[in-house]
Amino acid sequence: MDNTMLIQITNQKAIGLLHELQELHLIKVLKENFTPVKTKLSDKYKGIISKEQGKDLNEHIKQMRSEWNSI
Repeated sequence: MDNTMLIQITNQKAIGLLHELQELHLIKVLKENFTPVKTKLSDKYKGIISKEQGKDLNEHIKQMRSEWNSI
């Protein structure tokens, strides 16, 4: 069987349980202290909206800021 799962530990007690399962040869811990690759938001959302939509959004934001500043 070659099933691989990525899990997130939400309670430190689970780490001990995982090590016990490994000692019983029920699971194999491949990596510990794994930190996911952080993607920049600009890369993540690049190309989601068109240039025209981006311009409209910027204009709307400018309008909202000017309204907020005039209060």
